Amino acid sequence: MRRAVLAVVVGMMVAGASHASPSKPTGALALAALDRRIADLDSEDEATRKEIADLGPRIAQAHARALGRGRAYYKLTRAGMLPVGSGFDSLVSHAMRVERARRTLDRDLGEESQLRAHGAELAKSLERVARDRDSLASQRTAMDAARIAMDEESRRKQAFDKAFDSSQGTSDYVAVGGPSDEGHGGFAASHGKLLMPIAGRTEVRAAKRDGADGPGLEMLCAEGSVVRAVYAGHVAFADRYGAYGRIVIVDHGDHFYTVSGNLGAIEVHVGQEISAGERLGTVGNDGDGAMLYFEVRHGSQTVLPGPWLGL
Repeated sequence: MRRAVLAVVVGMMVAGASHASPSKPTGALALAALDRRIADLDSEDEATRKEIADLGPRIAQAHARALGRGRAYYKLTRAGMLPVGSGFDSLVSHAMRVERARRTLDRDLGEESQLRAHGAELAKSLERVARDRDSLASQRTAMDAARIAMDEESRRKQAFDKAFDSSQGTSDYVAVGGPSDEGHGGFAASHGKLLMPIAGRTEVRAAKRDGADGPGLEMLCAEGSVVRAVYAGHVAFADRYGAYGRIVIVDHGDHFYTVSGNLGAIEVHVGQEISAGERLGTVGNDGDGAMLYFEVRHGSQTVLPGPWLGL
């Protein structure tokens, strides 16, 4: 689910690229716009909370006034016809005071009711702002994750491409433990004599991965099988990359490389010197069955790997 959300966010970020300023990445523009919306909501939240805080004393005052008016009105109405003995004018004056008290009480009660209703509206506004901010914060988190994922994928691609520029002339590595010990002509002289990257029985079939310009091999075997170096060298890349999954690239010198992909685990690190037959990792299963994907490259160009393995 998380990968799907990130994919959607990345798609949204990429889709707007044609409308972005040439001097500022689309992702940065989208994040800036989202931050402005979050800042606006923060300001609205702050202003609403201040208004609610100011409203509290006003409601208390209105309630106190209405309570006082109510008591005064009660006393006047309880007097009933007592002023009758003082004459008609006194009775009329009393009736007028009662009416004024009633109207004043109604006005105070109405004001208190309006203030409380406004307070309820402000409380709902706070809830709305909180929901909107949570939603935007989730989007912000997803966009941050997408940006980090894009940056990480870009870093991996640069490292992957750079791995095939790492060789400096003919290999000085000494192979240990296999047919590749024979001869001293380097990797090129071991054509047809390289170790199999997986010891034991395996089904081999031609294959190709997205991003490669030539053929590779899929070696079907048990998940967790040991993957080994076919010739001595040093590790130029050890990470996850695109359709290759977890991958190890070994630089064998003189611009020759072997690529071992679809690994379940990587057991070496970049820059590590390795011997022929040394463990690189284990076979993984990315959903299409347990297999090792294997390539031989000269520079960045993929060459037919079977003959190198004597197949």
